[in-house]
Amino acid sequence: MNLALRCLSALLVGGSTLIAADITAFTGARIIDGTTRPPIDSGVIVVRDGRIEAVGPSAAVRPPKGARIVDLKGKTVTPGFHATHVHISDVRGIQPPAYTAENTERQLGVYARYGITTLWSLGGEQAPAFEARSRNADPSVTRSRLYVSGEIITGDTPDAARAMVAKVAATKPDIIKIRVDDMLGAAKKMPPAVYKAIIDEAHRRGLRVTAHIYYLEDAKDLLRSGVDMLAHSVRDREIDEEFVSLMKARNVPFCPTLTREISAFAYETTPSFFDDPFFQREADPQVVAQLKEPARQQAMRESRAAQTYKKALEVAKRNLAKAAQAGLFIVMGTDSGAGANRFQGYFEHMEMELMAEAGMTPQHVIRSATADAARAMKLADSGVISRGAWADLNVFDRDPSADIRNTRTLHSVWIAGREVPRNGAR
Repeated sequence: MNLALRCLSALLVGGSTLIAADITAFTGARIIDGTTRPPIDSGVIVVRDGRIEAVGPSAAVRPPKGARIVDLKGKTVTPGFHATHVHISDVRGIQPPAYTAENTERQLGVYARYGITTLWSLGGEQAPAFEARSRNADPSVTRSRLYVSGEIITGDTPDAARAMVAKVAATKPDIIKIRVDDMLGAAKKMPPAVYKAIIDEAHRRGLRVTAHIYYLEDAKDLLRSGVDMLAHSVRDREIDEEFVSLMKARNVPFCPTLTREISAFAYETTPSFFDDPFFQREADPQVVAQLKEPARQQAMRESRAAQTYKKALEVAKRNLAKAAQAGLFIVMGTDSGAGANRFQGYFEHMEMELMAEAGMTPQHVIRSATADAARAMKLADSGVISRGAWADLNVFDRDPSADIRNTRTLHSVWIAGREVPRNGAR
């Protein structure tokens, strides 16, 4: 509809203004609102100007006169999924990274088409990602919303690290990112004195800190030092009561990133998911072909690191089961986009399936990717289907709360009440 027709659609009816083009009513679906409340069967969601105006059963909520009706009878609606650990702009297929606006927007589009409508990119973002973030509140955008951490903080000394925090803080990130890991002995681990200085400096500047970790003892010391989120699972051994107590003391979000381990060893053979049409809809054929190369697969089979991470996945799954049973604050994230073999969008669905395999209920997994993830990101108007929230919605042919694998029946994605175009659509 052109501007003239949009203006003509604003009609005075009985002294009131009806703007039909700005109101959409989604009707007939089963609504899972992202919280612990029971689903609403045959529900109605009314959206005005990109935000939810009303939601409830059809007996209580009626579409406003003149609203556009989207009939979703027989389908299930959830909030758009949130991933609390991804990377934006780092990959461009088999080509070198391209930190351009075009590449950033392309990746945000891929995530959106998979229903991952809000992202926390944890490290390495450059100017195009910050520019994309500035348009998060634009209701005309039909790609994922983006939040960023900026350059990952490093430093050989506490003073050097504090100076880097100040430099990154000036870019106004949403969180600060550090790595405390020796990469199985291949790198120097950040010393406690340095990460303590980073946490202190970031907090002094009103910023939270998330940490890449591997070892249990590092995780516990980071928690004692005030870290605000763990961006990976503990993978060297099983978590203990002290870890659980430290996590609960400040309700620290725990992001398992199980697919991070998958990417470390899965390509020692050709994985079965390469044949999944849901994967193929967005996967780069050149990347897939490269990962099928016999020499590359042989090298992965012979890699000590790859085989160690294969075992680490089982530890991480056991730790996730313990974390869920203990009532820890679990949020969905994958570390996708850090390499071309960590497939953006698809890995988030694989992650949710792995979370369920580890022992979480489908309902808990959905919350970890919606309301709980939004709460970890401190987003008050996202992750739920409720009045005032953004109308970021995923529509499924089958109910993912019955079987989390049903997220792969994704029918359509809506951001601010606008349908996300399918790949290649205009």
